[in-house]
Amino acid sequence: MTEPLARILIADDEADIRALLQRYLGDQGYAVRTVESAAPLDKLLSRERFDVLVLDVMMPGEDGLAACRRLRAQGETIPILMLTARGDPLDRIIGLEMGADDYLPKPFNPRELLARIQALVRRQRMLGAHTGPLPGDGEIRFADFVLDLGRRTLSKAGAELSVTTGEFSLLTAFAQHPNRPLGRDRLIELAHGRDHEATDRSIDVQVMRLRKLIEADPSQPRHIRTVWGVGYVFVPEPE
Repeated sequence: MTEPLARILIADDEADIRALLQRYLGDQGYAVRTVESAAPLDKLLSRERFDVLVLDVMMPGEDGLAACRRLRAQGETIPILMLTARGDPLDRIIGLEMGADDYLPKPFNPRELLARIQALVRRQRMLGAHTGPLPGDGEIRFADFVLDLGRRTLSKAGAELSVTTGEFSLLTAFAQHPNRPLGRDRLIELAHGRDHEATDRSIDVQVMRLRKLIEADPSQPRHIRTVWGVGYVFVPEPE
């Protein structure tokens, strides 16, 4: 099977727009998933990797501007292209201030949308694939722990802890995406790469081991919490 040029996620409450873009972008060689609101959007982002998010401003429930602001606050770095029926330049400015990377008013020409998506994908690949808000070296601190990404060590109160390569990679994936629910498939991809043969069960086992390392009470975890129906969420500084 041919690898798609990029993976695009479209969030728009208009069924005809979703169908049009899925068909058009699919014909251009892109893998396209669509959702009608912010709730299923979060679930897909927690489970799969996407290269660009096309986000409609006017959606029921949480609108696109609020969703964009929340995703950026959670550390989500995926390029976001906002769609809107509004023509006020102020809306474009607000969208960009909320963290959007580009903005396209409705009605639009699908070819223009395609060109903008291509530009976002090219820019992102020049900068490196979005893996999270934190760099791949340096230190990440939470509670009494220090995760040294350069030396690949975990220490508590200055004492180095014994941690396997897989456990370290998983903890790094968590720490680089704090306060954001992540599905097991997404964790496998972040920790080990897209082609790794890890299983959901192996992730659960590594989570269990990490809890024994970093939780005061592994049976009542405060840092690595279970999100039923989704996966896990890492909370660096529990309330």
